[in-house]
Amino acid sequence: MGMSLEGQKVIMVPYMEAHVPKYHVWMQDPALLQATGSEHLSLQEEYDMQLSWNQDPLKKTFIVLDKEMVEGKFVHGDPHVEAMVGDVNIYMNDLDDPQLAEIEIMIAEPKSRGKGLGKESVLMMMAYAVQNFGIHVFRAKIGESNGSSLSMFRKLGFEEASHSEIFKEVTLELAVTEQKREELSLLFGGVVTHT
Repeated sequence: MGMSLEGQKVIMVPYMEAHVPKYHVWMQDPALLQATGSEHLSLQEEYDMQLSWNQDPLKKTFIVLDKEMVEGKFVHGDPHVEAMVGDVNIYMNDLDDPQLAEIEIMIAEPKSRGKGLGKESVLMMMAYAVQNFGIHVFRAKIGESNGSSLSMFRKLGFEEASHSEIFKEVTLELAVTEQKREELSLLFGGVVTHT
């Protein structure tokens, strides 16, 4: 089943089959497709994608739950679709550097934006990735028009590595220094893990 991670505001759960229909609805929004650089998929293609993501050792995806929206008590293994607000991903697909991870965050529910859920999710994912995969560099590719994401990643210490005029995309990077590793380790110590 995998692991769930519980922070102060969010619970990150494995991407389950039960999440796909709501995820598919989100991906009908042209603005979200553009912001995430995603392609429009059929519902069946979305189910296939969910399965492939769970089987790919170079990808890790969590669905982000807003703790305030969880009905009843959180139960590990229950998808808690009612509290789904987005997802956070890492890709470890740099052939030259297997300890480099591209990180993405999407808070799809408009009412859940601006509450710090994205920031907490990114920090928890980074802590998880450093501890479990030895990641030493994080990279975020963000559309140049996505000001809120650019601002959040910069506040987390990411710096511009490149800018693509062709793709209208900014690449930000963060090297995991010893100090950052300690900060993330302390953060991860405060995260409740459910297995």
